[in-house]
Amino acid sequence: MLPQPQLETKRLVLRPFTLSDSEIVAKLAGDKRITDMTANIPHPYELNMAKTWIATHQAQWESGKGVVYAVTLKSDQQLIGTVSFPSIEEGVGVLGYWIGVPYWGNGYAFEASRTLVDFAKEHLGMKYLEVMHLEENQQSQSVIRKLGVEYTDTRTNRMQGKDRRVKYYRSAL
Repeated sequence: MLPQPQLETKRLVLRPFTLSDSEIVAKLAGDKRITDMTANIPHPYELNMAKTWIATHQAQWESGKGVVYAVTLKSDQQLIGTVSFPSIEEGVGVLGYWIGVPYWGNGYAFEASRTLVDFAKEHLGMKYLEVMHLEENQQSQSVIRKLGVEYTDTRTNRMQGKDRRVKYYRSAL
């Protein structure tokens, strides 16, 4: 397998994470506003959790079963979030992303997601895109609509000890 390539947009660089990113990941992902809007990030989110998570990325890439990118600003290389396919199976990729609170409202989640979806379609053999968001997460709903992914249904899932309403989307690429 070739090394995971860096991807660029007009304003962003998507690159593989390194362990040196752990502190900023813990800080950004540890914001309660992030954990409240995501299904899989616990609060508190600690440094060792960030290190453990980053340590899984290379194996995901090498197996072809997932890909995770650090989203950084092209202007100053500041890490602002992540975009990923934590699961790629049989041509179906499940998209995930979060952007740190100080960077909300700038279109970065859409820009990074669009870039990764296009890359995965061309280079990773993805045929279908799946994505989901907590019902109350209007920012994610906006990103998903801009990506053009079709709504399929809403389900109640048990997450972090609570029943949460989750909207699901799926589209052919």
